Amino acid sequence: MHHSSLSRRIFLKGTLAASAGLALCGLYPSDLLAEQGLVKVTILHTNDVHSRIDPFPSSDSRFPNMGGAAPRAELIRKIRSEEQHVLLFDSGDMFQGTPYFNYYKGELELKLMSQMGYDAGTIGNHDFDAGIEGLEKQLIHAQFPLLTSNYDFSQTCMKDKTLPFRVFNKGGITIGVFGLGIELEGLVGKSMYGDTKYLDPIAKANEMAAYLKTEKECHMVLCLSHLGFSYDTSKVSDKVLARNSKNIDLILGGHTHTFLDKPWLQQDLDGKEVMICQVGWGGIKLGRVDCYFKTSGKLLHKKSLSKNIFKKQ
Repeated sequence: MHHSSLSRRIFLKGTLAASAGLALCGLYPSDLLAEQGLVKVTILHTNDVHSRIDPFPSSDSRFPNMGGAAPRAELIRKIRSEEQHVLLFDSGDMFQGTPYFNYYKGELELKLMSQMGYDAGTIGNHDFDAGIEGLEKQLIHAQFPLLTSNYDFSQTCMKDKTLPFRVFNKGGITIGVFGLGIELEGLVGKSMYGDTKYLDPIAKANEMAAYLKTEKECHMVLCLSHLGFSYDTSKVSDKVLARNSKNIDLILGGHTHTFLDKPWLQQDLDGKEVMICQVGWGGIKLGRVDCYFKTSGKLLHKKSLSKNIFKKQ
């Protein structure tokens, strides 16, 4: 069956899905979900961690003892032990912000993310802070792909070092993921990004999403975005992207350090709801979106949760 032809009804905020016969926002073991003809995929996400390896100090006025790579790794491990199908993504700006980056230039961040089992990430503007050569040099430490479809690296040392998209299969559900980066001109020194060409993110997103939905027959299309949540200007943001696109189900955003307590729901060009999520910065929170599908692949429901990451005392 051609999945793109399936009409998609997304039930939000714990609405009872009549076809499923149970309230989908509750916690159900995988065998009970299977009995109901359902598959649950849990998507975890971070953005703008900015080299915060250690938790914030206890003296920090806003985030005392919060964040930190070790507590995040433990939380991810716990969720993986509880859920059968888990994906973990990052939406850029892994680098810059603590002496760890000044000294190790990104090596430690990528090694820790690899140990945590990230499935993919995208590239933020601060990931160029050691120059494009510095970024390329550190990729040896990443055991996960960096996805970007609107940076053309063909004339740089990053040529063939990233992917435009990747398709993940979890329990027979296929999830197509692509990445978008922000315009670097005016934000990053030209010498830092070199001959990287910035391509229109809306045009590229529609091209990628259509390809993933129709050619690759993905049940769900997800965008890792470092465009920013919203602006007062006409600058392209996640809200603008959602409004001017088709075939995208979920945008996991970054760049503006926006703590979204609940997801933003934006209608796309087809009048379908796109969910936008972002979890601030500094590894304060781990984002979580539980997605429920019929075993046929039809997406029924998305519930977004995010959890503060506290240092173990």
